[in-house]
Amino acid sequence: MRSYSEIAKRIAKIIISPESAIGFAHGVLSVPTDIGYLAYGFIDTDSRYQRETEKIRMVGAIRHGILENHNFMKTIETVLNIFNKNVPEAKQNAIYSKTMASVAGRTLTNSLIAGRLATTIAQRSSFLVAVRGGLIGNALLIGGMTERCIYTSEKLQKNNPEVYNALRVRNYDLLYFLVEPALNPFLEALNVKRTQGQPAFERIIEMVDREVNANAR
Repeated sequence: MRSYSEIAKRIAKIIISPESAIGFAHGVLSVPTDIGYLAYGFIDTDSRYQRETEKIRMVGAIRHGILENHNFMKTIETVLNIFNKNVPEAKQNAIYSKTMASVAGRTLTNSLIAGRLATTIAQRSSFLVAVRGGLIGNALLIGGMTERCIYTSEKLQKNNPEVYNALRVRNYDLLYFLVEPALNPFLEALNVKRTQGQPAFERIIEMVDREVNANAR
């Protein structure tokens, strides 16, 4: 896990400029990562039945429009809502009053950040098929992305059950692997809270406040 300071800097960067998440979202286009997950899926026989069940759920979710842009936004917004629920209201006001969100007020902050993050990530993801030429190659990589989607959802369930359960209701956990690089610092902060307590979490929030104050002028 990253240091408190590193987590805080990444959170502040996204709050100040959601578009900066493009730098964190490079993992979305990671061909070696997809191949690695595909290979692991072949040798992981213990969970094969469970993964096949998850693939059926994924097909159903895709048929019902899970890949539409507003679902990316809702996935991000759900995570941010859980994060902000743990941030004292006074500290939220202090942080968001220094950013673009101050125009709309704190209640719309999550929607603003989520919308801009979703647009950034969706634009990045739209190049997936285009940059991966060849029908066979694409088929393999799509298979790899499927495995990656399932394993990322499983990891989220283990490490952040509150976030997983909130996303799972609408199958948003299946989209999480696409937004994970951008949302990871928020999840890391929540992990600190879960494993080290609220005081440790609030130390990170204090650092976020200082970072935003220093860079949002």
